[in-house]
Amino acid sequence: MSDPVQPRDPQEATAVRKPNEPAPRMPVEPVPTHPAPTPPGPGDVATVTLEDVQENEELSLYIASADRVMEAMGYTEHGFRHANLVANIAFQVLSRLGFTEREATLASVAGYLHDVGNALARDAHGQTGAVLVNQSLRDSVHGADLMPVLAAIANHEETEGVAVSPISAGVILADKSDVHRSRVRKSGRIEFDVHDRVNYAVERSFLSVDSGARTVSLELTIDTEISQVMEYFEIFLGRMQLCRHAAELLDARFRLVINGAELA
Repeated sequence: MSDPVQPRDPQEATAVRKPNEPAPRMPVEPVPTHPAPTPPGPGDVATVTLEDVQENEELSLYIASADRVMEAMGYTEHGFRHANLVANIAFQVLSRLGFTEREATLASVAGYLHDVGNALARDAHGQTGAVLVNQSLRDSVHGADLMPVLAAIANHEETEGVAVSPISAGVILADKSDVHRSRVRKSGRIEFDVHDRVNYAVERSFLSVDSGARTVSLELTIDTEISQVMEYFEIFLGRMQLCRHAAELLDARFRLVINGAELA
């Protein structure tokens, strides 16, 4: 058997480098270049609106399917009521804090679509939802608008995400403010399920934005005969911390007010 280190014939000898011989320079392939898209300006209009996605039959199917899956798993309502509410609140938060019309519009779009991933599974539904939305909108929405919408959808849960932009922060604050007894399904067992019990105990939920003081306040009225305030913190502490970070990204302060008392 021949030594694999040695050339097998004289013709191959030239392919063996001498000890002090520099390594041959590898040919450099030209790298294709594509011009970067022009970033949108302050006065630019978003290439997708809330009305566009509300009228999209495919996206409507995703939302309806997501709510059915959540019902089968015993979760609170995640359908069109929740989607529309989060969309409208996200728009108002950014508008009142002085962000552009385009950013507020994109926040409303992301807010409307943030839970579509639940149509597949609860775990990592932000990331799977972003993939579904990308497939639906990639041919009709400019990438400079689509990417921040996808990032906001993928990062709206406290277990897997963080506020990565004003659009993302608006969605987080809007989503986590929807705590109310109207979300508890008729089949809910408030005596056994702490999430149903806490939601059912909330008689009033309102997200207030003070543009002058730059505060975002979640104001809750809780029936403590149904659920104690401590139960709220037990299950929603991570959400409130995410809200605080989201408000900070918007150069604002997050306040949690329960039964008239500021707790955070």
